[in-house]
Amino acid sequence: MSNFSSPIKSVKKEGNFISLFQIVVVFSLAFSLIIVGCGSDDDPVDTQPVEETYIVDGRELVILQGKIAEDRTLSPDYDYLLRGAVFVEDGVTLTIEPGVTIYGEQAENGTLIVAQGGKIMADGTADAPIVMTSDAEIGKRARGQWGGLIINGRAPTNQGVTAGEGDTGDFGGDDPNDSSGVLRYVRVEYAGIEFSPDNELNGIALQGVGSGTVIEYVQVHMNQDDGIEMFGGTVDLKYVLVTGARDDSFDWTDGWTGKGQFWVAQQYGDDADNGFENDNSSKNNEAEPRSAPTIYNVTLVGDPDGPDSDNGMLIREGAAGMYANFIVTGFNKVGLDVNTDSSHKQANDGNLIVKNSTFYNNGVANFGDETGEGSNDDGFDEAGWAKGLGNVETDANLVAPFNKSNPNFTSSSGSSVVTPATPPSDGFFDAVDFIGGVSATNNWTTGWTTGWRTGGRN
Repeated sequence: MSNFSSPIKSVKKEGNFISLFQIVVVFSLAFSLIIVGCGSDDDPVDTQPVEETYIVDGRELVILQGKIAEDRTLSPDYDYLLRGAVFVEDGVTLTIEPGVTIYGEQAENGTLIVAQGGKIMADGTADAPIVMTSDAEIGKRARGQWGGLIINGRAPTNQGVTAGEGDTGDFGGDDPNDSSGVLRYVRVEYAGIEFSPDNELNGIALQGVGSGTVIEYVQVHMNQDDGIEMFGGTVDLKYVLVTGARDDSFDWTDGWTGKGQFWVAQQYGDDADNGFENDNSSKNNEAEPRSAPTIYNVTLVGDPDGPDSDNGMLIREGAAGMYANFIVTGFNKVGLDVNTDSSHKQANDGNLIVKNSTFYNNGVANFGDETGEGSNDDGFDEAGWAKGLGNVETDANLVAPFNKSNPNFTSSSGSSVVTPATPPSDGFFDAVDFIGGVSATNNWTTGWTTGWRTGGRN
């Protein structure tokens, strides 16, 4: 049980600013319970920790801070506020029930961090998603108002055991099957605090996370840095949506070798970078394990009306992998850029494959280096290589991919512009008859997501 001791100064919630004088403070004071054993008067005293809660808009708000050192369950009967960095310790399980809302406190850089050996069991539902968001008023929430979610695992990276950014703990190891728990129907919104220039937190950072971890139906919305970033590890992700990330929507480095299917990214052109930014290691492009994920069925949507929103897919620094059934459209530079000699070699050797996908309406070129139309200044012919793998430059006829308030990433034509590649039959991937991250018969991006949902307190 965490120890809640710091008095709350203000809470902003649901459009109402709640001042100190409007808060009813409810104290669950510590008490001493003497356990009487058989024939002994010297048994230890069991002292419960002090816990501090507040009534805000008729709901009880519980402060979380410091270390969670014992198994704990968060109930939808309460709301929760992260005050500073909150660590789920090694050997501890934090269970978050469906419908729970967790606020990150701006004033104290609220952040939730799962240490190596800790577990987060955040198993929401479509009707009752788990929401992690800013404590600012609705209408005043913006990128970078709290820290986000960081999970540290013991799966391999090509940097060995490494310290995470912003003193978020060590990650990495030698257990590819390591489990850090479950994220299902979880939204992470308005996160990504800046610790220092060019050092912001990701919405969800998966640092050395293993394949025993379940991640599906997850959205990161309006993050200050990358939406989701994998630092090595073997974790798999399914049904994932990133909207409005200020930097890259999906990013990985340090030897991520997991799987992905049914991903969507929608960029907001006021400030955005790449849809995918895929690296192996900037320190050593040939480091092992090499970043080489297997990813099928993705839709990457840039913002041609904004000043930013750069490349759809940037693959570099020795990264490899299999990428199939993609739709990449609306980026202001290029749709696909394979950069650096080390990744060119992976492509020429057949270890980097991008196939059965469409790249359409990307500003400078659909295939090529970002520095100029059809540019080949770094010695690799993206267009020739990509077209030889069954990629096309054809409109996928998405219904409303650029709409920020009511997007629709399904195809209006109801058919694929290229023949979909068959994913591996390994228990993770689903068989598909379409390209892109969303099918006309299963628009999984609606109902539980932010921005265009209807109803709910959040």
